[in-house]
Amino acid sequence: MMRTTSIRRCAGALSAAAAALLLSAGPAAADTASPTPSPSESLAPVTTAGSSFLTATAVQPGQPVQLAGSTGDYLYWSFTAEAGQTDKIAITVTLPPATSRHGASGWAVDVFDGLRRRQACTAGAQTPTAADDAASVTLGCTLRQVRAWAEPWSGDPLPGTYYVRLAVTELPEQDLGLPMQVAMQITAHDSDDIQPEGGELKASLTQPVAAGTVLTSAPPVAAEEEKDTGWSWDWLPDLSTRWAWTAVGGAIAAVTGVGGYRLTRHPRRRFPEPDGFTRPPATRHDHPVNIP
Repeated sequence: MMRTTSIRRCAGALSAAAAALLLSAGPAAADTASPTPSPSESLAPVTTAGSSFLTATAVQPGQPVQLAGSTGDYLYWSFTAEAGQTDKIAITVTLPPATSRHGASGWAVDVFDGLRRRQACTAGAQTPTAADDAASVTLGCTLRQVRAWAEPWSGDPLPGTYYVRLAVTELPEQDLGLPMQVAMQITAHDSDDIQPEGGELKASLTQPVAAGTVLTSAPPVAAEEEKDTGWSWDWLPDLSTRWAWTAVGGAIAAVTGVGGYRLTRHPRRRFPEPDGFTRPPATRHDHPVNIP
């Protein structure tokens, strides 16, 4: 009986100690837990920009852009858009001090797709003008929703790479090269209706291009199968060179000229002699005849 009581006391003491440890560890674990960063906070800010389409700096939607540049430079960035997205671009340019400027300045933000086609903006100040005493200027552009399929002749936005260009359109010549600060943010809003036309795009509008590299081989292109009509042009020579085309063109021109001359020339007609007319015989002069 004494042994059973001692065992129960030991079990009760162990349970109390375990409960005390759990209570003390709970707040400590809650204090040390770190919050999950948002996607925009986990992306490092971009501090560079390209000077052309080929050297455009890649930016992800939600990634901040902060850099220092010179007034008058063209700045290029690129980002990827998927079907169903509506992208919005917001840019803030901190201008040089008003005391060092000589007048107002005009700015413009343009967006191009992978085929270098300029895309229209549905909202935002695309071409604002900064007064001579303004401290900053804000630009914006909201693109149309990216479609999953479109007609070849249309300029609708399709999935692929897009380019953002920031440029100054009007500026006094004395203000060229003054330092400025640029901050840009690209946000993408997804939509449930990603395929409104019921079509399908087999590949992105453009493939990623590495600046300074040369393509060694052309990408494969799916060609339509030729129908067997029973006629073959294999007997013709290779006309891929310029001299071959020149020789063939010269021969065709010569044949065409001869045939046209034979068809258009007038034949010579011999008129009949009148009645009672006798042509005198030809005479030979032994000495030259002086004709006045």
